[in-house]
Amino acid sequence: MASWHEIEKDAPAFAERVRALFDAGTNKTIATLRRDGSPRISANEAKFENGELTFGMMAGSMKLHDVRRDPRLAMHAPTLEPPADNPESGPGDAKLAGVAVEIEPPADWPHGEAGLFRIDIHEVVLTYVGVPADHLVIESWHTGRGHTRRTRL
Repeated sequence: MASWHEIEKDAPAFAERVRALFDAGTNKTIATLRRDGSPRISANEAKFENGELTFGMMAGSMKLHDVRRDPRLAMHAPTLEPPADNPESGPGDAKLAGVAVEIEPPADWPHGEAGLFRIDIHEVVLTYVGVPADHLVIESWHTGRGHTRRTRL
């Protein structure tokens, strides 16, 4: 597992593109695991600060119960549609997966029993339409493997 800072250090250009997609909108999509193991998809806000990707969850929310029981999760950046007539100019699609680690909220935390977390990241994936627009480019970063790039026709 890695902090966001470690990914930035290992693959700076890749990390910059992924971060731009995550920063492009307020709401991210988070997938957590229900008690029976089935997925739960929810909206969530997250931000990069101090070399970490952090996020909070409202007290009593089902996703908070999910993460405190089983911290594995996936998070998807806001979706930005590419131009229909020029798909290769689109920014791409970013997602990551890892483990939520609950952290101590700051002293001025106004959210009571809400949870504050950072993500120990296992993988980050960026996909986008290649140039020319006849293939998909898949860039990824995985713990123990680092950054890779491949194409799919």
